[in-house]
Amino acid sequence: MVDSRTPEAQVISGASLLAAVADPIRLQLLHVLVGQSRCVCDLQPEPPIPGNLLSYHLKVLREAGLIEGTRRGRWIDYALTDGALDRLHAALPDPASVSRQLVVVR
Repeated sequence: MVDSRTPEAQVISGASLLAAVADPIRLQLLHVLVGQSRCVCDLQPEPPIPGNLLSYHLKVLREAGLIEGTRRGRWIDYALTDGALDRLHAALPDPASVSRQLVVVR
């Protein structure tokens, strides 16, 4: 079992987050949700896709912990989770650490 604090676990976790946003539709949904909550009915026309496919993409983003849904009657409002963009940013390599690793490898 990999300790979640190890660099290996952080890379695996980061890769999982980046995989969740690697699809253009999911990335577009994140862009739409930055700074505002949106009803699923408002998200439908954003990427012009069938409802079942939109539900799938929202599910992937929810399971990655990047968005959350709040039920409002028969509708669901979606918003970015707290720190979602910070976690995505942290999943990317730090250029300074990559440079240090390259120096050590040489």
